[in-house]
Amino acid sequence: MLIAGLDLAAEPKGSALAVLDWAQNRVKLVSLKVSVSDDAVVELAPNIAKLGIDCALGWPIDFVDFVKSYSNKSLAGLAFDGGIDWRRNLAYRETDREVHRVTGRWPLSVSTDRLGMTAMRCAGLLSKLQEAGEQIDRSGRGKVVEVYPAGSMRIWGLNAASYRSSPEARKELITRFRATTHWLDLAGFETLMAQSCDAFDAVIAALAAGSAALGLSTAAPETLLKQAQIEGWLALPQSTLAELGQTAPSSPYLSGTNPSATKSSATKSSDRGGTA
Repeated sequence: MLIAGLDLAAEPKGSALAVLDWAQNRVKLVSLKVSVSDDAVVELAPNIAKLGIDCALGWPIDFVDFVKSYSNKSLAGLAFDGGIDWRRNLAYRETDREVHRVTGRWPLSVSTDRLGMTAMRCAGLLSKLQEAGEQIDRSGRGKVVEVYPAGSMRIWGLNAASYRSSPEARKELITRFRATTHWLDLAGFETLMAQSCDAFDAVIAALAAGSAALGLSTAAPETLLKQAQIEGWLALPQSTLAELGQTAPSSPYLSGTNPSATKSSATKSSDRGGTA
């Protein structure tokens, strides 16, 4: 099966797309491109089993309701608390609160941080995928799943400190990949991964998408499914890299159901630049 990872930025420049050919005990990186357009992703989509996107797939429901209410000319009948607890409720999605519960860190807020610009592009991309015939489920149960490369690496025991800004740090991580993931063939793309943090993240996003496709990542519990289908849900790996490489690709999770993964591993992870 083919699994893709998209490191999404607000513009094609800064975005990268990786494609893995996933078979039992063997995963090969068959494509890695930078400066990726929406059209390139839409064109690829029919040929892949799963697409992991490194971006929030939605906004908090309470934030959207607040903006709708505040868009009226008159505030008559409206009472906004304005306090920190109220603001945090608007700033974070339910999946963000779950990430904080598991990792002790808050992800960047899609409502209040620069991530929002990328999320707007992501909304456009999801609408294009839907128009092209793909069924979009923002909870991750369909072809698209929200992933987080830095958090995934930390769960897998890889030091993600400064890798975004340091080619040397990325080279070290690539060396570790070679030593610990004999099942992964980077196929000569190591130089591009070291040169471009976007390309590097796209590869990790693809691995995280593979983890989700095989049912080895967290998923929204049934009690939060409707909310996750609007806000999005971030899938965190629950297996080691060794277990990931040994799992057969013939899995019911590719059909979009993941009934078992409702809780995250207790392993600590980072977030998209968020705060403790």
